Amino acid sequence: MKIGVFYFPTDYGIDPGELGAALEERGFESLFVCEHTHIPASRLSPFPGGGELPKRYSHTHDPFVALAFAAARTSRLRLGTGVCLVPQRDAIVTAKSVASLDRLSGGRFLFGIGGGWNVEEMENHGARYPTRFKLMQERVLAMRQLWTEEEASFHGDFVNFDKVWMHPKPLGHVPVLLGGETDHTLRRVVAFCDGWFPRAGAGFDPAAAVARLRAAAEGAGRDPATLTTTVFRAPADAAALAGYAAGGIDRVLLEVPDLDRDGILRRLDALAPLTRT
Repeated sequence: MKIGVFYFPTDYGIDPGELGAALEERGFESLFVCEHTHIPASRLSPFPGGGELPKRYSHTHDPFVALAFAAARTSRLRLGTGVCLVPQRDAIVTAKSVASLDRLSGGRFLFGIGGGWNVEEMENHGARYPTRFKLMQERVLAMRQLWTEEEASFHGDFVNFDKVWMHPKPLGHVPVLLGGETDHTLRRVVAFCDGWFPRAGAGFDPAAAVARLRAAAEGAGRDPATLTTTVFRAPADAAALAGYAAGGIDRVLLEVPDLDRDGILRRLDALAPLTRT
């Protein structure tokens, strides 16, 4: 089982390049960064975690810029979005960012995606909460065309363009990992993604999660072996992680806390032994 981390790449935290180098030196497999383009000051959408919205949500760097800095300081570390809010992004521009980062990093990019929870944030981008998942699916499918076809086109309800040329292309197939825990999420994973990206909430059962994904794939006529499971915010505990591995989880992501540079490096030192379990 692969062990990586996720981090909100803030303007007051550690430099993403230094973080990437520190992770690679300590044996971590991957770095996933979170995304919020902005947070509307109205704060009408309640924070799903409860209480006040943490400061880091309104201070994140653009994920592709942050990951480019990490890519430049590393050679093996996988680089992922965890998650990219696709309903808030133009399909063609995002396809270009993904392809450029994947190519310049030597094919190390993992495209974690999600629909988002902040209604006002997505509405500022012209997206609507009730249709965000259909919009997300069309944009991902359009990006697939742009990454793989010499003359790409797409005609949907939300994304519509005639034949275009777009280069560079990614070095290979870009894995798309969809966040969420519902049965609706699993159907979307099976329909147009390469992996499932659930959060490790209270009572999360690794073996049961893998069985759910397998059943969804088989029910849709898809080979479960073509899908992976990456668990977000996994417990930083060797015994628990052994259970995740035994349950068939492919990758876990541990949390890099919202601390200053020195605090983050100390936390990485404490987490590093888990990469050798």
